[in-house]
Parts: sequence; structure tokens; C-alpha cells
Amino acid sequence: MRTFDQLVAEAANYIKELMPWDLAEKLEQTSPLIVDVREPDEFDAMHIANSHNIPRGILEAASESGYDETHNELSNARDRQVIVVCRSGKRSHLAAYTLHQLGFKDVASLKTGLRGWNDFDQPMVNKNKQEVDGDDAEEFLKPKISS
Repeated sequence: MRTFDQLVAEAANYIKELMPWDLAEKLEQTSPLIVDVREPDEFDAMHIANSHNIPRGILEAASESGYDETHNELSNARDRQVIVVCRSGKRSHLAAYTLHQLGFKDVASLKTGLRGWNDFDQPMVNKNKQEVDGDDAEEFLKPKISS
């Protein structure tokens, strides 16, 4: 049986990863489709401006036409640059691999996720498009330890 970390490591053979500074530079030059695969409550709290929330659980249906979950911009983006993000970079890593398997030609994952994006002092907004304070983001994004 493989672990979550082993699945992420296996997917690394098939997808590109971008560091936060690479994505920041890319956003200054182009308009890739940014897909945030976190859950809606996570996305509402903070996200990269103009990103699209498509939770990991519906990604496959969202990327195809004809489903209730279809996300038109994603389903028409097989030839467009797609950057997948999550909190730490693991869910996005596997989601990027899934999109690769579904025929997306230029897909990458944000290495270190939004935690690294915030550490690089890049802006995020909440569901009301208000900028989120970096210290508040850090607190929200840090791993929760369960007992």
C-alpha cells in the first residue's frame, strides 16, 4: 500500500512545479488559468486573485463538458497554461497529474502551495476580494495538528 507522500512523489515524474517567485513572474507576463483545488471554505478565506476554485473532489468532472460540475474555462483549457494550487503543494501536485492524464498539455503545480506564496509575501484576497493580511494568512495556512 502506498502513502499519500509516495503518490505525490510518483506524480513528480510527470508534472512541472513552479516556485512562488516563478508564478509571480509568470502572472506579470501572461494569464495562466489558476485552479485552486482546496475546499470552498478554504478558498473563501483566502486565495490568489482571479483564481478558480475547483475542489479536488470534482476536478475530473469539472474538466469535462456535460457534467453538472463542468467548469467551462477549465474544460476548454487543454491547450492553455494551467497552474494548480492548494495549501501546501501536495493536493495540487496530484491534481496537476490528474489533469496531465486527462490531456492537459501545459499544467504545473505551485510547489509549497499558498503557504510558500504567502511566505514570498505575495497577495491573497478573500471571498469579498479584500486583501488578506499576511500574518492572518500564515495562521490560517499553518498545519493543524490533531491529537
